[in-house]
Amino acid sequence: MASRVLIAEFMHETNTFSVQLTGSEAFEAHGVYRDNAIPAAFRGTRSSMGAAFEAADEFGWTLVHPLVTGANPSGRVTTEAFERFAGLILDACQGLDGVLLHLHGAMATEDSDDGEGELLARMRSRLGPAIPIVAVLDLHATLTQAMADNANALISYRTYPHIDQYERTWQAARLLQRAMAGEIRPRVAVARRPILYALDGGRTTSPPFLELLRRGDELEASGKALVVSIQAGFSSADVHDIGPSVAVTADDRAAGQAIAEELMDYAWEQRHFSSISFTPLKEAMARVKAGEGRHDKPLLISDYSDNPGSGAYGDATNLLRAVLDAGLANVGFHAICDPEAALAAQAAGVGNSVRLTLGGKVDPTTGGGPLTLDAHVVALTDGRFIAYGPMGGGTWRNYGLSALLRVDGVEIIVITHNGQATDLAQFTSLGLDPTRKSTLIVKSMQHFRAAFQPIAREVLEVDTGALSTRNFKERPYKAVRRPIFPLDDI
Repeated sequence: MASRVLIAEFMHETNTFSVQLTGSEAFEAHGVYRDNAIPAAFRGTRSSMGAAFEAADEFGWTLVHPLVTGANPSGRVTTEAFERFAGLILDACQGLDGVLLHLHGAMATEDSDDGEGELLARMRSRLGPAIPIVAVLDLHATLTQAMADNANALISYRTYPHIDQYERTWQAARLLQRAMAGEIRPRVAVARRPILYALDGGRTTSPPFLELLRRGDELEASGKALVVSIQAGFSSADVHDIGPSVAVTADDRAAGQAIAEELMDYAWEQRHFSSISFTPLKEAMARVKAGEGRHDKPLLISDYSDNPGSGAYGDATNLLRAVLDAGLANVGFHAICDPEAALAAQAAGVGNSVRLTLGGKVDPTTGGGPLTLDAHVVALTDGRFIAYGPMGGGTWRNYGLSALLRVDGVEIIVITHNGQATDLAQFTSLGLDPTRKSTLIVKSMQHFRAAFQPIAREVLEVDTGALSTRNFKERPYKAVRRPIFPLDDI
């Protein structure tokens, strides 16, 4: 008899320092897929849900798929949005043999610092102790005891940029199949240390993370653990359980706990390691100017601190102001999230000039206030396109009304729905070829590298003082455990 399996995706990474709450409209903007719309959207894609459908075909599962949704990282998820989307999943928890979820692991709501723990606890209450629940998590998940207690397995991405969602979901599906067949009875053990930020921010090409992955592979191959997951945690959330963690899925939870503690001892020893080197803004502009017209590949600048992927507003202007003041030529800039400016460009029309106020509107004290510019409107789109890069290739993106503006030698992409640069189509969908630019500027910490680093001659990272700055002591942490590294000298 076919196993009846629920698959669902409910994703949000919550920056609790953001002034922008995340309501249902934020999820709607990036797509809320229900029931029969889900197979049409995700079958055949190299996504988490694409893998779930393939696994169901291989194992002969009968699927229940009530919801796939996610919103760009931002402030706390509203009670209304959480109850709406969690309710859709919970209502489907009937007559199941197993559950396969794709969650972020760092969701905070208006009512809870642990959105995923709350969802999993409610599901466990509905399903009882015998039904296996397996969840795929982001590498930057903030693991809690509630998550470990209510899931049978937690499997995190192993790459940053996160290009292995498909593979991790296949791994989760195989484990779920074994659990439903009674071959294994997995439980999750979790360990952490008083660390707010370490493991090089989750950079999976750095020595500390690579060593933990290597040790995890050995443990899995030896049969001592079913899954070893390493989480870097999410430092832009003021929550008690902040920081890196190790989750070990094993039949013997006590043995798994011992493994997790040993691996976290290594993470603690490596807490000072960092591969990130920021280039001062003035120096970055000088290097761009010196290289103009001399290379066949663009210089790539990452605006680390205004990363929408960490919940920053995506409208900071300090870097754009510096670019314009330096008189740089042949620059492609992605992006300023400013719905008002996009509407102003639309009102002016393609081919016309417009005076507008751009960026710096959500919080003018963070990352630079608004810029008043005279711009030429080069292109307008509805912001919808299919991504074709390593992250989410084959899936639709929606950034809302989008404009390409030209100010002197700088072409600026303006979007309505916030999002970091992860795919070349974010440029090409507006008619801009990123490979032909002297300089590319993207708002992203790390995910840009999968698609953009291969076309660049060099990458510079700058911290312009926006919401996702690396200067942790500037943030008003109140709920985190103390003492904690690096806020305290331990």
